[in-house]
Amino acid sequence: MTSEPKQDRSRVTRRHLLEETIDCLAELGWGATTVSLVAQRAGVSRGAAQHHFPTREDLFTAALEVMFEARMEQARREATDLPTGPGRTEAVVSRLVDYYTGTLFKAALQVWTAAAADPELRARIVPLEERFGRIAHRTAVEHLGFDDSDPVAHRLMQATLDLARGLGLADVLTDDSKRRAEVVRNWSAQLDAALAHRGDEAPPRCGESAPPRCGDEAEPRGGDEAEPRSGESVERPDHA
Repeated sequence: MTSEPKQDRSRVTRRHLLEETIDCLAELGWGATTVSLVAQRAGVSRGAAQHHFPTREDLFTAALEVMFEARMEQARREATDLPTGPGRTEAVVSRLVDYYTGTLFKAALQVWTAAAADPELRARIVPLEERFGRIAHRTAVEHLGFDDSDPVAHRLMQATLDLARGLGLADVLTDDSKRRAEVVRNWSAQLDAALAHRGDEAPPRCGESAPPRCGDEAEPRGGDEAEPRSGESVERPDHA
């Protein structure tokens, strides 16, 4: 009966360490974020922190993974709050950009920068970043209702994610919120126009026939006689 409270305390401690790691990375950067500082801010000893995460790299990568998954789960729950109709695309893109201008992205950026010069850390971060990208892509596709099997729609979604990352970088040093809102609004309108155009070019559904293109000749229906072309004679059977 005494083991359950201890396990609960362990989970709470672990979670608190991960949250403080993200905050430290975002506020203070890679160099200043140490296990000792994270433990101090979490209210535990360095030994307790190392019990959960033996190395600094273990702590940082676990923090990014757990907090990102929590953020995406929150995004899935928030999907019910998204508007329907013309304003949905802008709402989805705006929320996606918010992910890349928040604390988690700023913390991840610190780790990615350090990983660029550290082959061992890079080997741990690259698969994590690829996984993050797949989850973010899938979540955005679900919220926008894209047909991701359409190569054009797929590339537009990738471009949207790249745009969100770029806007996140632009926000690191200065408040870029005013220009960012304008970019989001314009890009959302471009997305709506491009996808509406793709819808106009959709192939005919099962049971429907495509209209003849300019220059095509319609084939005669079964049982109908084709009209003779100019210069041709028509032989008719003799009647008894």
